[in-house]
Amino acid sequence: MSAMKRGDTQLEFSKSQKNGGNGLKEAGAKESALEAIIADDYRTVIDMDRRYVYVSDAFCELLGYTREELIGMRYDDVSAPGTNDLRTIFNLFCQLEYMHGLWMLVARSGARVLVRYESWLRDDLLIEGRMQLVANGC
Repeated sequence: MSAMKRGDTQLEFSKSQKNGGNGLKEAGAKESALEAIIADDYRTVIDMDRRYVYVSDAFCELLGYTREELIGMRYDDVSAPGTNDLRTIFNLFCQLEYMHGLWMLVARSGARVLVRYESWLRDDLLIEGRMQLVANGC
């Protein structure tokens, strides 16, 4: 699992602009790398109690649940048991307000689903996440 503040890439970009463009390619490459990692299809929004308040159609399809079933459910309920220390990770996220890495989910069928995720704290204090499928049926 990796963690960094969401604004770091933008800050680097701003610094490179002030320095006459030096390092602009490097900042752009980092931004492109982050965008390439995360697809918009698998999107979720959770509240500070770790309950889903929004899930995309693709995320519902990926896990085999309806939107109505997932809304109000905690992300703990679809995280693979024993693969993540949920409290520690959530507390770290609350300090950093941004994280990315790998996460193991469990579909309704019981199949494990490995995703690469990026999540950040929004201004409205909800946590938005975007994921990309790495492996399905692990």
